[in-house]
Amino acid sequence: MEKIFDCLIDSYIDNKVGIADNFLSLSLSTHLKENLISLFEKQRLLSAGIGNNIVVNQDKLIRSDVIYWLDRSHNDQHENDFFDLMDNFVRYLNQTCYTGITGYEFHYTLYESGTFYKKHIDQFQNNGSRQYSMIMYLNDDWIEGDGGELRIYKEETTQNISPNNGKSVFFKSSDLAHEVLVTNKKRMSITGWLKIN
Repeated sequence: MEKIFDCLIDSYIDNKVGIADNFLSLSLSTHLKENLISLFEKQRLLSAGIGNNIVVNQDKLIRSDVIYWLDRSHNDQHENDFFDLMDNFVRYLNQTCYTGITGYEFHYTLYESGTFYKKHIDQFQNNGSRQYSMIMYLNDDWIEGDGGELRIYKEETTQNISPNNGKSVFFKSSDLAHEVLVTNKKRMSITGWLKIN
């Protein structure tokens, strides 16, 4: 895994946006996708809000995805395998880049056809604990016409990233505005943040 971790970190250092294919193994991404679909079918996913526990706003004109928070207390083997992977990545990131990350939070994310998330920054105005944003995609056979790209805004340019299965994206939460373009079919991921206390 260190080779994939290095790919993610090195591309972040070079381009302010780290991208690594196969960060999630095919087996793990398949199981996590099955979990997400099952939760969606059981209507366990909730409309995502804008803000944090202190200030939260649900505005479908800005953000129209649904989410479900991952937690080790669920005692789900595949979620725990994901957390083990993230523990290894955080340990490696701290050892190689001295980032001081002390925790993280992740949720399943599902965008139905026609949904989106307008341009925003991930760090809260009243809480700077989120240091790095990470997205890991769970979409098989994604093609250009499916939409749903992650658009990253950099000074004078933009970068569109397709949400292909197993791919991970990594960037500084306070630095880069980004959005999810309108998707034309179900778009699934695990999204979260590496944090400091």
